[in-house]
Amino acid sequence: MISQKLNDTLTLTGPNTDAGKVMRHYWQPAALTDELAGNRPVVPVKLLGEDLVLFRDSDGELGLIGRACPHRGADLCFGRLEDNGLRCPFHGWHFNRDGQCVEQPGEPEGSTMHEKIKNVSYPVIEKNGIVFAYMGPGEPPAFPNFDCFRAPQSHVFAFKGLWECNWLQAMEVGIDPAHASFLHRFLEDEDTKDSYGKQFRDKAADTNIPMTKLLRDYPRPDISVEQMEYGMRIVALRHMEHDKTHVRITNQIFPGAISIPMSREMIITQWHVPVDDETCYWYSMFTSFGKPVDKALMREQRLKEHTLPDYAPIKNKRNGYGFDPEEQARETYTGMGLDINVHDQWAVESPGRIFDRTKEHLGKTDVAISKYRRILRAAIASVQAGNTDELPMLNGVDATEVFGPISNDTIGDKATWQQAFEQSDRERRAGCTDWDATVKN
Repeated sequence: MISQKLNDTLTLTGPNTDAGKVMRHYWQPAALTDELAGNRPVVPVKLLGEDLVLFRDSDGELGLIGRACPHRGADLCFGRLEDNGLRCPFHGWHFNRDGQCVEQPGEPEGSTMHEKIKNVSYPVIEKNGIVFAYMGPGEPPAFPNFDCFRAPQSHVFAFKGLWECNWLQAMEVGIDPAHASFLHRFLEDEDTKDSYGKQFRDKAADTNIPMTKLLRDYPRPDISVEQMEYGMRIVALRHMEHDKTHVRITNQIFPGAISIPMSREMIITQWHVPVDDETCYWYSMFTSFGKPVDKALMREQRLKEHTLPDYAPIKNKRNGYGFDPEEQARETYTGMGLDINVHDQWAVESPGRIFDRTKEHLGKTDVAISKYRRILRAAIASVQAGNTDELPMLNGVDATEVFGPISNDTIGDKATWQQAFEQSDRERRAGCTDWDATVKN
């Protein structure tokens, strides 16, 4: 249990909030590149409680500026894309991608008032299907050399989804290895459907044991956490018969992302981004170490589960997440279908939009959650003291040298499990030498 004051400190991310100030020192996903497709690349963005508009100008460059026109507050999402910028239809005030007003056609001829008018604006950059924004002070930090950024575009698919809860409870489900044995438990071991839950129905690495059976039979993992330059490495060991151990390596990337294995060939890097204090988006990069991804197919599959333009899930709290008691009795632990994303959605939304952690009771398997909160509290204290050079990845670390991070499932000897996952990762990367030729910044 924690106090309500501390809960507010950890969860609220609007302007001038403690956690919000920390988050603004890092690049945050703002939109999918796919959202800018079409003849009018203008997208409303609400990020960290701020209302913004993202657009691509006639030079192909991106701008992210305040959504309200500085004149009388009209919505610039309805602005006219012209003259290499965005023009407000109300009085024709024209803004470039830096937010600078460059023309006020209704003002007296020769007026220089526009030179003093500047909208809010933030730097943006595209990375493998996601537009990232930097909303903090000073120069934006360098991007780390993560696999999802280093991989060729052909090997990465990006998508997002809306969850009706605070960002912290959304992120914390991803650093909780114990829940997979229950929340994502499948009662039948054979299933050939190629859905989001396939990672928990495939055969476990180097065995003929279905992952569904392994997770059912070994529901008490030994969990350890190692603090890394990027956040945390989380190791979950499920000790099996014949002195074998199943090793699952996941990562928390500070402040709000995770990196998890989806299969031997694919990892997921997923950000949990506050829209406001009670709503968030997850943004995922699916990165393949093998063959190029079929982006059209993957997008089609996920759009069957989401509605546009807000990427809201079709299964949600208003329709009971598709809960089927007959399915729960026979097929899945939740009765909510085969898509594990729906399982996670129920788990993070059902406690309420901001979970009342004054009623929470963490156990030993919640070690990563406890550790993360301590790291976040330390980061908040550093920002409050003006010591931003103590923040993770900003504390003198060369972000371009931060590699990986390693995220995988493997099975090895109980005494040498670390060598097993390192060898597994080397084998997976053996065919990825061409990645080094891609852009790293």
